[in-house]
Amino acid sequence: MPRLSFEHGYDMSYTYPKNIHFKCDRCTLCCGDTENRKRSILLLETEAQRISKKTSMKIDDFAEATQGFKPYNYKIRKRTKDRKCVFLKENLCSIYSLRPLICAFYPFQLENVGYRRYAFLYTNECPSIGKGEELKKAFFQNLFQTFLGRTKTT
Repeated sequence: MPRLSFEHGYDMSYTYPKNIHFKCDRCTLCCGDTENRKRSILLLETEAQRISKKTSMKIDDFAEATQGFKPYNYKIRKRTKDRKCVFLKENLCSIYSLRPLICAFYPFQLENVGYRRYAFLYTNECPSIGKGEELKKAFFQNLFQTFLGRTKTT
C-alpha cells in the first residue's frame, strides 16, 4: 500500500487497482445522467469559487448547494433537455482546466476507509476501462496528491 508522509507528523495511505487499463475516449457518459444512473457532479467550495471567478458567473447560476456529501458543498446544475453538465459544450468541457476533482478522477473515486486510509475504486460503467496503457502507481499517486491539494483547506 503506497504511503505518503507529511510534515504534520502523520501518514496517509491508499490502495489502488492493479492491472487496470484506462484511456478516456471523451464519450461524455460521465458528464450527465444516463438511463441507469443519476449523477451528482459535486464541487468543493474552493472549486465553485474558482469556477465563478474564472467564468464571471455567480455560483448559483451553475451550481446548487448540497448537504451530506462532505467535503463537497455544491453540485453542478444540468441542462434540462439532456441532463448533461451545464459546462459541456459540443461534447467538450468548457472548464476543463478548472474541472472539479470528481471529474478529474472519473472513472475512479477515492473512498475514505478510515484512519487516514483511502482506496481508489472504479466503475465498469465507463466504456474506456480496459482501453489504453496499464495505469501504474504514479498515476494514482498524482490523483492522490491532487486530492490532498484541493481538500487541505476544506
